[in-house]
Amino acid sequence: MTWIDTHCHLDAAEFDADRNAVVSRARAVGVRQLVLPAVARNNFDTVRALAHEHGVAYALGIHPLCVNDAAETDLAALRDALATHRDDPRLVAVGEIGLDHFVPGLDQAKGEHFYVEQLKLAQAAGLPVILHVRRSADALLKHLRRIPVSGIAHAFSGSQQQADTFVALGFKLGFGGAMTFDRALQIRRLAQELPAEALVLETDAPDIPPHWLYRNVEQRAAGEVARNEPAELPRIAATLAELRGWTLEKTAQVCGANARAALPGLAALAD
Repeated sequence: MTWIDTHCHLDAAEFDADRNAVVSRARAVGVRQLVLPAVARNNFDTVRALAHEHGVAYALGIHPLCVNDAAETDLAALRDALATHRDDPRLVAVGEIGLDHFVPGLDQAKGEHFYVEQLKLAQAAGLPVILHVRRSADALLKHLRRIPVSGIAHAFSGSQQQADTFVALGFKLGFGGAMTFDRALQIRRLAQELPAEALVLETDAPDIPPHWLYRNVEQRAAGEVARNEPAELPRIAATLAELRGWTLEKTAQVCGANARAALPGLAALAD
């Protein structure tokens, strides 16, 4: 049984001390493929190098939480990087891009500009996108109707109507650690009721830890760590299997096929 983690920030500083061990633990439990999205110009080369070092996939893009510090030259650098590496089989998407309407202090007009320009770059490069969606689904969808690309709506937590619209536009929806919390009623309902072909699995490691890794503010202040990692994916998948009434084998097969449909470049890479 093999798994695909469609969203993992392996380049994050949280993994600096044991990155190779993190990959080894993932492979030991059947997580054979990872997708490493960039978040800013200064880690384009890093995610690409890690993808080649570990035999996984990567995406290039500018994250909405990084847009405030970005410039037009960063969009030009992304355009150049996509052109330079267009024949790299490990480059499978433009991402992580999108909009964030939750974090205060973001320049929303600038964020929308960067999102639209990156959609255009993805369309020109013939690549799918990996979208950051946080209280921003309607704004994202507005531009997707005008600039048609497909891909993955990562860590989806929107409404049923928004989910249906993303799916109708050719997107898969990413489910991960948040789905494991009993109180995440809307996310769990979507995971249970959406068409099977709409679902992909992810960790967003080191972020969005599942409930068994979660630490509250007091625990974190006391030094307890809540780091997520891709080796958690099969246990996260067991939650989806339980919600759907599937076996783990069926869950791996369905979500793996969906990941390859969303990011076609994955199909050419060995697990």
